[in-house]
Amino acid sequence: EAMAAKHDGINIISMEEFLKQEGLTAKLKHTQTGKVIFPPENNKTKWDNENLTPLWEYLRQVGVVPDWNLDACLPAFSENSDPAGLKRLKKIMDEIKAMPKMPKPVDYKGKPIPVDSPPIERLKESLADRKDVCLYDKSLQNSKLIHFKVDHKDSSRLLIHFYSVMFFEDWRQDLFYKRFVRDNIRYTDQLICTAAKLVEAIRERARARDPVNNPNGEFDALHVRRGDFQYKLTRVKAEVIYDVSKKNLKKNGTLYIATDERDKTFFKVFTENKFDVCYLDDFEHLYKGLDKHFMGMLDQLVVYKSRVFVGTWWSTFSGYINRLKGYFITKYELEGYENGTMKSWYFAPEERIDEMQYYWPSRPPYYMREFPTAWRDIDKAYMY
Repeated sequence: EAMAAKHDGINIISMEEFLKQEGLTAKLKHTQTGKVIFPPENNKTKWDNENLTPLWEYLRQVGVVPDWNLDACLPAFSENSDPAGLKRLKKIMDEIKAMPKMPKPVDYKGKPIPVDSPPIERLKESLADRKDVCLYDKSLQNSKLIHFKVDHKDSSRLLIHFYSVMFFEDWRQDLFYKRFVRDNIRYTDQLICTAAKLVEAIRERARARDPVNNPNGEFDALHVRRGDFQYKLTRVKAEVIYDVSKKNLKKNGTLYIATDERDKTFFKVFTENKFDVCYLDDFEHLYKGLDKHFMGMLDQLVVYKSRVFVGTWWSTFSGYINRLKGYFITKYELEGYENGTMKSWYFAPEERIDEMQYYWPSRPPYYMREFPTAWRDIDKAYMY
């Protein structure tokens, strides 16, 4: 509702509302035969906690399913719906294919291009080893329903950042949608306000510990993913995390640790080395009564305000913390904002420790981290 109020043309409804509004009123037809098809299982519209396979099969019959392999092609949108725009995009891609060597992400390591660069330069940086574009053409523009299929049987998945699967010919449109996600697809005001109280409490604690040298109450933070995390290279001893992190952490400072490790003695190496270690549950009085399922979100909202962050490689939880830090750094033009870098590191594997110290465009496997493409200079279009 909030998004719809701010943006004309956006009307978000539930699946139940959609099926009642379109399916039960005979507005959905088989894309091949043109025959009206009603929702499966006796016109069921409420599918909460149900087997969704019949629903997905129904939507694939009445909707257009783009044949987009996101590992092979980058979805591209022309400046307008004019057919000439599609021809321009195809011509740009043909020019890139004709180059002696296809561009690769490593070509741009530490060398970001301006966000308002010509389309061909931005596309070269955005391809991420893909060899073609998949065009949002007239058939998709005119479709009543577009259904993006997710099915492990044919390797169709959407485990990829939104900004890694969209290219806009007009750089202003590109930045608009990145801001749209930043400003609207976010945690609720209740969580943000609760997190602000937590951050202030941690800063007070840090300030009290060293009022002369730390008047602003800066603190550092770790995210250590353990539990059932499948990436064994990150399951290292706390002593390893300490040895890798100590050069970037403030000596004897306040250290906030976000973790799913239930045995807090695991981190005793930090307290033994004079760090003032604290966790979310140390401030339980500030979020009393909040649903336990929100605790991880609070951790993220606290950690991104840290001076230095050390996270877990391959963790989308750590990745989103870095994206939040990126938004914050960009807004206030803090250190690293020009290149999308930040005071953020990883504790393992060794070759990834300094990953966030260099600009990288999006590259596969995308889930391993977040990329500056999401936040670098995204407010530029406000000047036009």
